[in-house]
Amino acid sequence: MKVARPVDFTGYPGARKTTKQGLGKHKTMGSANYNIDLSPDQNLSRYLQRIRTYPMLEVEEERQLAQRWRDHEDPEAAERMVTSHLRLVAKIAMGFQGYGLPLGELISEGNVGMMQAIKRFDPERGFRLSTYAIWWIRAAIQEYILHSWSLVKMGTTAAQKKLFFNLRKLKARIQALEDGDLYPENVSVIAGWLKVPEAEVINMNRRLIGPDQSLNAPLRDDSEGEWLDWLVEEKDGQEIVLAERQELGSRRKLLATAMMGLSDRERKILSERRLNEAPATLQDLSLRFGISRERVRQIEVRAFEKVQKSVKNAVIEQHINA
Repeated sequence: MKVARPVDFTGYPGARKTTKQGLGKHKTMGSANYNIDLSPDQNLSRYLQRIRTYPMLEVEEERQLAQRWRDHEDPEAAERMVTSHLRLVAKIAMGFQGYGLPLGELISEGNVGMMQAIKRFDPERGFRLSTYAIWWIRAAIQEYILHSWSLVKMGTTAAQKKLFFNLRKLKARIQALEDGDLYPENVSVIAGWLKVPEAEVINMNRRLIGPDQSLNAPLRDDSEGEWLDWLVEEKDGQEIVLAERQELGSRRKLLATAMMGLSDRERKILSERRLNEAPATLQDLSLRFGISRERVRQIEVRAFEKVQKSVKNAVIEQHINA
């Protein structure tokens, strides 16, 4: 499982990094010092109680703080905007508890998204910070869930991410409680609601109902064999690769020996016509050697027959001496 990222105030002047667990201890931003302690275990309740003590911001106060941060990078202004929205982060994170990840880690990732929102917030647009920050908070938490929920990457496309976070809810709405594959009519309904291909619905449903399994797990309790033993290797084995490499080397050697028995002109014409990736035309070779195209063709055929006969004789000789 991926470890939750620490909440990092290094984007703000005068701020220190937090500890590696949750929101960390003794964060310092500007001249203010706060003991906000969030770890995924025993400190979570204390953290949730503590964030309720931070006051909410009025519209004008929020606008002034945002301007101070945007224009002067005032760390105290940034911190006040962060702390006043920690309850929002916690509320959003609680909506993602159904994925089996610690709430403290979800909140920590949501706090990262909150800080990203503050860095990009423009108070002149006319909307509240909370409206803008919701999208950053949700995106940070969802990205963390996608990377942590399974050892196998769950969602890379927009359709896969949409299915991952909505499929179970939609299955419950249409009462599709079967453990196996969805019925075709249910697949069509869900695909229509989310506007995704039906094949994506089927694939995501199978991935969600099938937990990760280790390839080193035994086939049966009383068996020493592993699932890894049953994987089929599509590539050729080392023995086949080595044999093919040796065969190719032998053929090249036979061809090189046969080519040595040709005249210089025969060797050049045969190479140009039969061995190059882009064969030369009869017209090109006739101009180069000052002979007719028919004569070039005759030399090519005769040279090829010589090489063919030489190779066959060499192979027969190898078998006799083997």
